[in-house]
Amino acid sequence: MPTYEYECGSCGHKFEVFQPIKDKPRKKCPECGKGVKRLIGAGSAVIFKGSGFYQTDYRSSDYKKKAEAESKPADKKADKSGSSKKAD
Repeated sequence: MPTYEYECGSCGHKFEVFQPIKDKPRKKCPECGKGVKRLIGAGSAVIFKGSGFYQTDYRSSDYKKKAEAESKPADKKADKSGSSKKAD
């Protein structure tokens, strides 16, 4: 959800509101109750915090074990089928 910045045209009070995109813009100043306008912000950059941002970083150990078990038989079948074919 984005953070929108508003400014009151009457008292000059500036405030930010963290709201969904689908919500209608605020119309009243929380200080004086008069009309506000939404300011155009510079936007924000994505901030990555913490360790790792790969899909596999968030997998459970149980999932990793199952995936490893499934890949081993598939590799053996591929080797057998590939070596049994003869070139023309």
